[in-house]
Amino acid sequence: MTAQKELQPWHTLELPDLLETMQAGKGGLSSDEAAARLEKYGPNKLPEQPAPTVWQILLRQFMSPLIYILVLAAMLALALGDFTDATFIGVVLLVNSLIGGWQEWKAERSSRALQQLLKIRATVVRDGDVREIAAEHVAPGDVVWLESGNRVPADLRLLSAHGLEVDESLLTGESLAVDKRPDWRPEPTAPLGDQKNMCFAGSIVVRGRAEGMVVGTGERTTIGQLAVDVIGTAGGQAPLMERMEHFSRLVAVVVLLSAVVVGMAGVAIHQYAVSEMLMFGIALAVAAIPEGLPITVTVALAIATSRMARRGVIVRRLAAVEGLGSCTMIASDKTGTLTVNELTAREIRLSEGPTLEVTGEGFVPEGEVLIDGRPADPEGADLQRVAQIAVLCNEADLHRREGEWTWRGDPTDVALLAMAHKLGWKREPALGRYPQVNEIPFEPEHRFAATFHRVNGRVEAFVKGAPERVLAMCDMPQGEVSRLQQMAHELAQQGYRVLALAGGPAPEVADEETTPPEPAGLRFAAFVAMIDPLRPLVREAVADCHRAGITVCMITGDHPVTALAIARDLGFAERPDQVVVGSDLMDRSSQELGELLRTARVFARVAPRQKLEIVQAARDAGHFVAVTGDGVNDAPALRTANIGVAMGKMGTDVAREAAELVISDDNFATIVSGIEEGRVAYDNIRKVIYLLCSTGAAEVLLLGMAVVAGLPLPLLPVQILWLNLVTSGIQDKPLAFDPAEGDVLRRRPRPPQEPIFNRLMIERTLVTAVTIAGLGFAAFWWMLSEGRTEAEARNILLLFVVLMKTFHLGSARSETKYTLLMSPWRSPLLVACAVGAVLVHLAAMYLPWAQRLLGTQPVSMGTFGVLFASGLIVFVVLEFHKWLWNLRHPTTN
Repeated sequence: MTAQKELQPWHTLELPDLLETMQAGKGGLSSDEAAARLEKYGPNKLPEQPAPTVWQILLRQFMSPLIYILVLAAMLALALGDFTDATFIGVVLLVNSLIGGWQEWKAERSSRALQQLLKIRATVVRDGDVREIAAEHVAPGDVVWLESGNRVPADLRLLSAHGLEVDESLLTGESLAVDKRPDWRPEPTAPLGDQKNMCFAGSIVVRGRAEGMVVGTGERTTIGQLAVDVIGTAGGQAPLMERMEHFSRLVAVVVLLSAVVVGMAGVAIHQYAVSEMLMFGIALAVAAIPEGLPITVTVALAIATSRMARRGVIVRRLAAVEGLGSCTMIASDKTGTLTVNELTAREIRLSEGPTLEVTGEGFVPEGEVLIDGRPADPEGADLQRVAQIAVLCNEADLHRREGEWTWRGDPTDVALLAMAHKLGWKREPALGRYPQVNEIPFEPEHRFAATFHRVNGRVEAFVKGAPERVLAMCDMPQGEVSRLQQMAHELAQQGYRVLALAGGPAPEVADEETTPPEPAGLRFAAFVAMIDPLRPLVREAVADCHRAGITVCMITGDHPVTALAIARDLGFAERPDQVVVGSDLMDRSSQELGELLRTARVFARVAPRQKLEIVQAARDAGHFVAVTGDGVNDAPALRTANIGVAMGKMGTDVAREAAELVISDDNFATIVSGIEEGRVAYDNIRKVIYLLCSTGAAEVLLLGMAVVAGLPLPLLPVQILWLNLVTSGIQDKPLAFDPAEGDVLRRRPRPPQEPIFNRLMIERTLVTAVTIAGLGFAAFWWMLSEGRTEAEARNILLLFVVLMKTFHLGSARSETKYTLLMSPWRSPLLVACAVGAVLVHLAAMYLPWAQRLLGTQPVSMGTFGVLFASGLIVFVVLEFHKWLWNLRHPTTN
């Protein structure tokens, strides 16, 4: 373990001493200097738990109750002098460990590769420009910008801050956010939670904006020192894997009890020798234990994770793979999820005069402002005022670099900058001409932002925000306010996002660190009507959700009319009574919210706390809820949801941390793809469990029937091991790779609490076990009664079981679909493995070493034909059971 390092008390240094110590300035580092420091101090990464070695992975394959019983069976075989069976059991255990180890090693590599997609980003000043980089490339001396929702990428000493509050609960356990101030007077003995001029790596910005200088990276951060201590801590398990472990323990207990009970009965009733019953116990253990089950489930989950990643869904917690199959409601954000999150200013509405049209699309500032179809005069006083407010009350960047337009910041701010560019205004020259002296950053509960600038020797406020909030700050008659509110309402009804701009004189403030009062007495400038186009394929995705029995609703802070216009376009709401406004949710009980959810599909002007209450009410009403979000205000709802889905591109670090899934392209359609893959993964896991457990039950029943009837063992332990290795061992793995059956998104969601062994699987397992065991027992009894030797009968029975299992595999491709209606080429790997297993066994009937080991011999073509035709009975019985099930339960097909 790495030794801890004593961290320097950076909070005690005066600012000049800090800059001298760090050999850096407030303007940040150059690219060359940053590269040199990264070379010296290493990347800004926490110490990682070393990847398990190959030997550790191999040893883990033996840590299972099922394997323990096989080891016990091998020891019993050795004690009885049966070296052949003992050796073969050992070989099977080794092969299983190699297969499982290989799959786990691949899954480990895939997991570490996917983590690269979840790296946080940091906004730094390099070469005088503000740019976004991977947090691991942050170097000591870098100047980092922070805003609400960011995760702090390194230990920082604050240079400036505006209303900054930081959640440091990760480090201190204190649930309340900490107020941060760069002018805090240092106290050498101040504990971590009281160092107000510091921001620590891993903490989350809850409110405000700030700039800070990096003083510690990687292990040289406070959280890095903690990571050194906890690096060996083991993680938890997904519910599915926990249930599988419980199932394994249950199988182990049942096998041991069955072996003891049947063995004692055989000795007492049929006077079998104790050595024969011990051999029976070995055979029973080998037959009953689905030793390949843990491996194959791991494979299925790893495949699902990889498939989801290819479709843009990054799985952060394995439980989400299982849970997606149960999703009954998606509570979606609007901006950036249903829409592309590239706002375009489409109209400018002044208080008087005609509508001004803004041409162009997206954030690229190419276009012009038209009036009645002709270019407007950009030098007009009203338009100049609109452009001035748009660039000054703004925190985004829009630049042209190497022939390409690049931007950073909130989409609304970038859209305003693009509009201002079309009117001849750019932010940097404007700030040089009208220096900023203070600000009120935008926060969801404020619903406006304001900046204060020195204009001709006096301070003026420039405000943007929701129309009702900004109009309340303006000095105008009530009749004028009502007229403008109606104008905003009409724009919103057309699906626009409406932003109000205003400005006016403001009082002087004591200093930049003092939060100014809310502006008042302003002069209204204009409404800017923006449109955020729908994302591609979202309409189809919403329709897919409806066909899949999944309710879609929208929870947004936008205007209710705007939200309803989007919902209408997408087809999940039509009427105004399906829209609920946040103010109508006040003092509602969870039960009342649940009643609203029966009909409401749009929740608009919703506060973060209300979004959390809506999600909780949906869960209380019986929904399995997936929630999408991208902001810090979405984190509580993401954490409360059954499945939290964060946005990978535009989402904040805190939202991604709270979620189980991350959508790399921020597209709602990708969420639906994830639901589809989650259902496919769950289907495949059920297929594998059914295949292994039903065939294991068939072998146990066959052995039990023989003992009860007083017959010799129909199959020896080594032959059963061969069956499990050749048939189940080869044929179950392809089921984990099985593609979607085609109706995955046309089924109702499965009940969240439904066990894996539901009524259908229990029925199908019993039918399979009785059919295979019954046919096998009848064939064995008939062959012995016809005078065949035990060795001959076992040889033929062994081939018969291989063929029956192969036909069983064909039927296991779907629980409800008829196999003959499914093309075999949709699963070429499964076909190849099914044929391959039969060919391997046929080869074993001719190879001398296999004949000695397994007691096999070739059979005549006539015998093979009879066995092949008899094996088809299994397929017919199982398909007939599908027909009966579909007849009784038509909605499940």
